[in-house]
Amino acid sequence: MSEDERTDPATEAFVAHRNLLFTVAYEMLGSAADAEDVLQETWLQWAAVDLGSVRDHRAFLVRIATRQAIRRLRALGRRREFYVGPWLPEPLLTTPDVAENVELAENLSMAMLLVLETLAPTERAVFVLREVFDLAYDEIAHAVDKSPAAIRQIAHRARAHVAARQPRGAVTAVEARHALGAFQRAVETGDLQGLLDILAPDVVFLGDGGGVKQATLRPIMGADRVVRVLSGGTGWMGGRASAEPAQVNGWPALIIRLDGEIDGVVAVRIDNRLVTGLYYVRNPDKLNHLRKETALGR
Repeated sequence: MSEDERTDPATEAFVAHRNLLFTVAYEMLGSAADAEDVLQETWLQWAAVDLGSVRDHRAFLVRIATRQAIRRLRALGRRREFYVGPWLPEPLLTTPDVAENVELAENLSMAMLLVLETLAPTERAVFVLREVFDLAYDEIAHAVDKSPAAIRQIAHRARAHVAARQPRGAVTAVEARHALGAFQRAVETGDLQGLLDILAPDVVFLGDGGGVKQATLRPIMGADRVVRVLSGGTGWMGGRASAEPAQVNGWPALIIRLDGEIDGVVAVRIDNRLVTGLYYVRNPDKLNHLRKETALGR
């Protein structure tokens, strides 16, 4: 390879850490489209950096991406105040290695991303960088412009906040697949009792149509009410829709098709082997990453 054909060092470093940077941004934003924008902004800043002054390319890139994600997260918070109906994270069709990385999969789950939505932007950044990517407090301090002592306090506060809202009782991918399979069979066969058996009494259904596709405009709570919704307006029960098992955000999920076209994706939260959360994303703008697996990294 000639000198001219070689990739320059800045590009090599960026490409080497691209999956990590995308994952950091996605964890913070819950949106693949916005995470891609953060990558573009990160590259533009990185390309202007004097690499001779950078000791750790990975840490420097994460710092840029984190600052861009915090800035975008604050802007998104204002936009989401006017979102039509419940807002759900953008689902990703993920590669098998994501599911095998239990810690990463747990933090990418729809249920966890919704918990992270309840954190302030800086708290979310600190939690993600510390708990998901295991960055040192000093590195996080540089990324968010805080002292290491302040980062420790924020991390403690964010950890306690998330722990209080996490699924009750650990669930394995096998248990999640079993619960989702029981849910799928009940829906496809119209088995209302089977559906009630797999839903927790306090189950919550969230449907995200973004004002483009019909969906619930507010959370539906309680097994009886959720069953009525599923047997009525969704079109799942009675054979109109088909459900295709898939790995979404590292966890078993169902891709719903109507007339062969993707209509949405169903993800679940499971506590003590019962479905406590049903998340149905129908907004067409959020379904682009269900046609091709997304590579993620730590």
